[in-house]
Amino acid sequence: MIRAIRSVLTIMAGIGALTPMMYAAESTTNAGTVFVMTNAADKNEVIAFNRSYDGSFNEGNRYSTGGRGSAGVTDPLESQGSLTLSQDHSFLFAVNAGSGDVSAFRVLQNGFLFLTDKEPSGGSEPVAVAQRQNLVYVLNAGGPGRVAGFQFNQGQLRPIKNATAFLTANVTGDASIAISPDGQFLAVNERIPNNLDIFSIHPDGTLAPIVVNKSASPGTFSAAFAPDGKLIVSETGPANAVNGSAISSYSVLADGTLSAVSQSVPTFGAGNCWNVTTPDGQRVYVSNSASSTISGFAIGKGGALTPIGSTVVGTNPAGSTNLDITTSGDGKYVYTLNSGTGTISIFAVQGDGALNNLGEIQGLPESAGFNGIAAL
Repeated sequence: MIRAIRSVLTIMAGIGALTPMMYAAESTTNAGTVFVMTNAADKNEVIAFNRSYDGSFNEGNRYSTGGRGSAGVTDPLESQGSLTLSQDHSFLFAVNAGSGDVSAFRVLQNGFLFLTDKEPSGGSEPVAVAQRQNLVYVLNAGGPGRVAGFQFNQGQLRPIKNATAFLTANVTGDASIAISPDGQFLAVNERIPNNLDIFSIHPDGTLAPIVVNKSASPGTFSAAFAPDGKLIVSETGPANAVNGSAISSYSVLADGTLSAVSQSVPTFGAGNCWNVTTPDGQRVYVSNSASSTISGFAIGKGGALTPIGSTVVGTNPAGSTNLDITTSGDGKYVYTLNSGTGTISIFAVQGDGALNNLGEIQGLPESAGFNGIAAL
């Protein structure tokens, strides 16, 4: 447990030198940072890749979370949100599935990280974390699945008394956790029973009893709130369907039940397990890992989803197995973590919502159990 704030200079001195990683020379100016998590069983780390103003990327530093990951080959956590930036991008949270704790980093200038705390996750095998204002909730997928709540203040996590809530059963494939923009609801999805669970959040951070919504669409994998409060859900689709993935949007009613706005809109891809909404709330992109593509949708008034163009708006190299997906803080870029090729793809967002593939950040190990991506 970290209680003493150590010298930032000491931390910086101990985390290594910059190493060129892409197609251009190092630059001392930084125009954004992409973070990925190794999820290594012996020493979990966050790797920072710095974007220069010419568009090139270099590997910056590796930061120890102080915990251990689960390791594995491809997508061992099977979750969205294992590496999460705070609302204002001033903190970064990382789960340590192997050691059962969660780490918090302060994000410094030019994307440097400073570890401020590491706390038990309130369960076993944490796989995702969500934050809003002074509240943090961690999703624990091991054993009896549960959500644990924390107060978050100046980089420190403090468990909230009686803020642990259990899901419907043991080992239900818990895959994502999200807090609504108004702070009233917490959404969790359980992949195996195909549930979308809603908890009302009390003013003290404790949670009301679970409201279980059975998804009408098969293969519910991850759920995230758009800025307008609609819940956006990625769906892998029916078993054995060819490019049968879909995406849905829901309104969360006052009693915690869900009302469908757009139901199972096709992505024309396979293995849609992750989604990200642009900061302006106008578009959502999904990562079709089995077909190495990205599909895009406009978010209309009321949360209705409309396909952008032919729906598939970006293509990765074959065999990429693009897992988690994120956008830059300014919404100009989309990034995917590609387990199959050991790369991070870079896409520029065009005016019509299409994605222009700008290449890849090279140098990650292939199929090495990496999980989680976030970007400034």
